[in-house]
Amino acid sequence: MQRGFLIDMDGVIYRGGQLIPGAAEFIQQLQVTDTPFTFLTNNSQRTRRDVVTRLARMGIEVEERHVFTCAIATARFLAQQLSGGTAYVIGEGGLLQALHTNGYSIVDHDPDYVVVGEGRAFTFEMLEAATRMILNGAKLIATNLDPNCPTQHGSRPGCGAIVAMLETATGVKAFSVGKPSPVMMRMARKELGLATAETTIIGDTMETDILGGVQMGYRTVLVFSGGTRPEDLARYAYRPDVTVDSVADLCGLDPLLVGEPSAVG
Repeated sequence: MQRGFLIDMDGVIYRGGQLIPGAAEFIQQLQVTDTPFTFLTNNSQRTRRDVVTRLARMGIEVEERHVFTCAIATARFLAQQLSGGTAYVIGEGGLLQALHTNGYSIVDHDPDYVVVGEGRAFTFEMLEAATRMILNGAKLIATNLDPNCPTQHGSRPGCGAIVAMLETATGVKAFSVGKPSPVMMRMARKELGLATAETTIIGDTMETDILGGVQMGYRTVLVFSGGTRPEDLARYAYRPDVTVDSVADLCGLDPLLVGEPSAVG
């Protein structure tokens, strides 16, 4: 049986603009052993090419096929639901490109969907317009429900915060496609051609990476190099299969054993 990996980025591979020690070596190990992997991110702002370039500048050389974003998952989901539809978008380049690639037109009135992603360019006027569209029947879609986004200067409001305003204003609940949604988790696994039992997710967040993995039946590895501390685990009704300080602890392990409790520590 083979083994493949869905790997979160911020907090696992880098923090802010700094590569986490051991991350480059772990990814190189996966490449040398021809182990399937993809970076799985709830950031809808960047395109695949943007992410690849950012990683290259940090010292990790990968291809666009190694990146799977919530923007891609959202656009593919919408194309499956309504081919050739229209969307009013609160978001940036990665989301816009994904929608266009999947046959969607971006409009400023009478859309089939209001689609919300991350971004700093939105205005209150955009929220007003989106509110009217939703009340007139447009369906509300969130690329993810993360309440905040980490930056090198600290946290800023995330997609979930914007969506919460629209939900409160309209009384309509958004459908979220990003982690921990099984929509994105399943799409990413199928992108790698893996079965459920062959899939391991590595992340730093219990509410998204680990919860999504647990719900899908994947092996789960929680790293403490991001936003979760060991003492936080007592608050959750579910647990990861394995906890490590960082991906550096996974270097040198047979990829088939990563995620096995007996293989680490």
